[in-house]
Amino acid sequence: MIRIRNGIRIECLQMESKLIPILVFVAVYGLISFEVLNKAVAALLGVMVLIILRVTDVHTAAGNIDFETIMLLLGMMAIVAVLRKTGVFAMLSVKIAKLTEGSPLKILVLFSLVTACTSAFLDNVTTVLIMVPMVIEITRGMGLDPKIYVITQAMVSNIGGTATLIGDPPNVIIGSKVGLTFNQFAAYLAVPVIVSFTGVLFYCWLTNRERFRPIDTNLAKLFSVQLLLEKIEYDSLNIPIDRNFLLTSLGGLGMALLLFVTQTITGLTPGVTALSVAMILFVITAVDVEEMLREIDWSTLLFFSGLFILVGILEEKGFIEWIARSIFLRIGHNPYAMVLTVLWVSGIVSGFIDNIPFTITMIPVVRLMLESQAVPHNVLWWALSLGACMGGNLTMIGASASIVSCGTAKKYGYPITFFEFMRTSAIATIISLVLSSLILIVYMLILP
Repeated sequence: MIRIRNGIRIECLQMESKLIPILVFVAVYGLISFEVLNKAVAALLGVMVLIILRVTDVHTAAGNIDFETIMLLLGMMAIVAVLRKTGVFAMLSVKIAKLTEGSPLKILVLFSLVTACTSAFLDNVTTVLIMVPMVIEITRGMGLDPKIYVITQAMVSNIGGTATLIGDPPNVIIGSKVGLTFNQFAAYLAVPVIVSFTGVLFYCWLTNRERFRPIDTNLAKLFSVQLLLEKIEYDSLNIPIDRNFLLTSLGGLGMALLLFVTQTITGLTPGVTALSVAMILFVITAVDVEEMLREIDWSTLLFFSGLFILVGILEEKGFIEWIARSIFLRIGHNPYAMVLTVLWVSGIVSGFIDNIPFTITMIPVVRLMLESQAVPHNVLWWALSLGACMGGNLTMIGASASIVSCGTAKKYGYPITFFEFMRTSAIATIISLVLSSLILIVYMLILP
């Protein structure tokens, strides 16, 4: 009887040790999803609860943090902070505005191109914070409704960020956790990103053709646009630019990108590269370091750290493996089914919950799926990346860039509702996922 009781007690303790982290993880998700607490506070509170309940200890918890990811994010945030100080972003926005010549379609296409390309190398939130106010100023100055332009900028920012290792947080996580290089991301994701960008932009134009008609026949609008462009040109002449500071900062960004591309030659990881270049810029540009540090999104870095710990504990307790075996591995060993399942599940789920914790959760699941060795050449990782990044376009809360874009529009007096955003974004997301599916299938056919 004593043995049975001891056995039952041990089994109960084991069940508790597995159940508690699951409950804490779900609670943290809930607090983040319903915005009850700041996401960093919610994640770290969950970690503290698990440590206090002795589900894990401090050293084990710290060991779950992927410092390569943290270094990469910190380094890129610091580089962007220095670049913002140079005034280059304001100058770039002014140049684009002049190139549009007041044409509604040119505004859509040119700003979308610049937003997508910039998002591939800079933080999506930083990109839309720069581009969206400019788009609103130009469109409302022309008597146009800025909403469709704002929604489009948010979507193409998320699509463009998918193209590179540093473009979107899910890619940063996948790259550092799996060991994929900057060149690999660019080589395999450039095609689906370009195709998806073209498809989404065409859809936005097709469903809003009346809003993008030329204004040549309206003399009043032509006159107001001319005045607006002259004002923009005047403002551009008054933007203070320190050329030495600008050239040094751009040189630092160029050096970082060069080292990303030559990673296989230098052996320097993206995290080491980004943080090293950022610290060198801090030294040689003589910027106010404390001011630059205030520009860094410490909340996001702490959020990442807390989530790494929470997911690491779930993995230790076998919960991740259980998910993989009971859900994803049931689809069998058909490689096409595996790839499309990861893509579409990632795309749909990321539209409603933050794609960062979802990606962290999915990495060990995909690793288990890869044990079947039925999927060639990292295609499952590309499916996860495309789904997690592009799926954020499904709803207004699916990606940080969308939330910030809509918040900026509201500040300017153009509130965008949840369903107003989704009316455009839902179909656009399905288009991008369908196009990505076709390209992934082609990869499956042609890759060894």
